[in-house]
Amino acid sequence: MHFVWSTKNRFPFLDSLELRQKVWNHIRENAKEKGIYTDYISGYSDHCHCIISLGVDQNIQKIIQLLKGESSYWINKHNLTKEKFEWQNEYFAVSVSESLIDKVRYYVKNQENHHKKKTFQEEYDEIISKFGFQKQ
Repeated sequence: MHFVWSTKNRFPFLDSLELRQKVWNHIRENAKEKGIYTDYISGYSDHCHCIISLGVDQNIQKIIQLLKGESSYWINKHNLTKEKFEWQNEYFAVSVSESLIDKVRYYVKNQENHHKKKTFQEEYDEIISKFGFQKQ
């Protein structure tokens, strides 16, 4: 599964590479402690991408709740941002076929370079339009 979620109001809380790497590593470690297999985690100043393999007793809602809720708590507990940190309530989750996993993995790994050219909002709008999703 490919999960994407953004910061509250897409505010660029995660404003340095060092901070982002610290947060991605924490999410990875927290997931491991909870028996969640993360293939890859990356993102940018206002969002996070995770490739996760769901176990038989896991579901999307519970995984998201565990990862977003705990990471938000951890970021605030350690005062890693200038203002109170929050993730947006919404998230995106889509299954990834075995034949496309390498492309998705490459895309997630290259978020830093990717978002030098295109904002999260621009990309989000393109995906909504390309696949015919309805905006909420």
